[in-house]
Amino acid sequence: MASRTLSGALALAAAASVALAVPAGTAQASPPGTKDVTAVLFEWDFDSVATECASRLGPAGYGFVQVSPPAEHIQGSQWWTSYQPVSYQIAGRLGNATDFRDMVTACHNAGVKVVVDAVINHMSAGSGTGTGGSSYTKYNYPGLYSSPDFDNCTASISNYTDRANVQNCELVGLADLDTGETYVRSAIAGYLNTLLGYGVDGFRIDAAKHMPAADLANIKSRLSNTGVYWKQEAIYGAGEAVQPTEYTGTGDVQEFRYAYDLKRVFNNENLAYLKNYGEGWGYMSSGVSAVFVDNHDTERNGSTLSYKDNANYTLANVFMLAWPYGAPDINSGYEFSSTDAGPPNDGTVNACWQDGWKCQHAWGEIQRMVAFRNSTRGEAVTNWWDNGADAIAFGRGSKGFVAINHESSSLSRTYQTSLAAGTYCNVQSNTTVSVNSSGQLTATLGANTALAVYSGKSSC
Repeated sequence: MASRTLSGALALAAAASVALAVPAGTAQASPPGTKDVTAVLFEWDFDSVATECASRLGPAGYGFVQVSPPAEHIQGSQWWTSYQPVSYQIAGRLGNATDFRDMVTACHNAGVKVVVDAVINHMSAGSGTGTGGSSYTKYNYPGLYSSPDFDNCTASISNYTDRANVQNCELVGLADLDTGETYVRSAIAGYLNTLLGYGVDGFRIDAAKHMPAADLANIKSRLSNTGVYWKQEAIYGAGEAVQPTEYTGTGDVQEFRYAYDLKRVFNNENLAYLKNYGEGWGYMSSGVSAVFVDNHDTERNGSTLSYKDNANYTLANVFMLAWPYGAPDINSGYEFSSTDAGPPNDGTVNACWQDGWKCQHAWGEIQRMVAFRNSTRGEAVTNWWDNGADAIAFGRGSKGFVAINHESSSLSRTYQTSLAAGTYCNVQSNTTVSVNSSGQLTATLGANTALAVYSGKSSC
């Protein structure tokens, strides 16, 4: 990774997943409880998130919702203004502290836990008045931080093979907090503790790679709940000085290679290669990995699939939710032509698929796989089949079975499963299929379609 443009790198400073760390120093990718799928409602305002938790996320089986940074930030319509905080009060375009608290309550009432995208590596660039009325200049945020609280290097990061450059200099010109300082650690922990006081269940640590792992561990040790769900953005780069595995002692880490490789496989290679996806590809262990098909950064910089890839994107999400590796995030954002474009209606979502809101978490093929994942949790991959090219199928023990036809023509065949005999709902098409007494399932799949069945879902 080299230096980046303001829009592109403010993006890369802003994405990740979730992670759970326990006081013993070990971490798990599976969030607490039995539901490990997170809907990442990028730039949705808090009132809209509350409504979505009650109306869709809870009923669909999503375990978590991830919300965009709840802090006062610089003014401007671009999405990345949310990633330039100027104070830790909740006073941004997405809502105020009351809106935030009410959102957490509504989501909890729906059985959905709340993860916050936490921007703690840096403050802003430039000077002005924030979205909550706070005056600021770079390196001076009255009542919070002043010049001694920032790292001495005031140049932009330019060398990712130099640890000091990556962790002490400025990410695209943003004021870099000295997280080795006791006061800074205490101030950041105070912010996170305030959010915990509102009922927050976890944090996505933005730009974790740009902070020493020891600093993050110290900050986490100061929290009122040291075992809080904790997911860190540390982008893998071959030969780089800072590696994602450094952060696994504190919580989960996003496995960016998972998303990069899914793009290559679904666009240019054979799905048959996915037979050992995960550790078999050299990734971090499943138990510390947070995964995604895309996030708000990668859909803009083109390094992964995005909603613009249509069936390739949908089928990649189906595979991710069916495959037992890591804890999955479903990115849900809005249409864009300019990579800087901020959210429609300043984040107010009146309805999915209106005003440019894409609502990927609500696409039927994706949403219905959340229940599949919950129902097959803990089951190993069984009955793998592939045609050597772009058609695959696999079971999840006796609990579920998935087939994906990424070929250009339809495919008819009989699959061997470990399912009990009976009738099942194919949640991909909302039609029923039968499994015979030998565990065999016969189906015809159109080009770029999938089949997914699981025990307990016999009717559509």
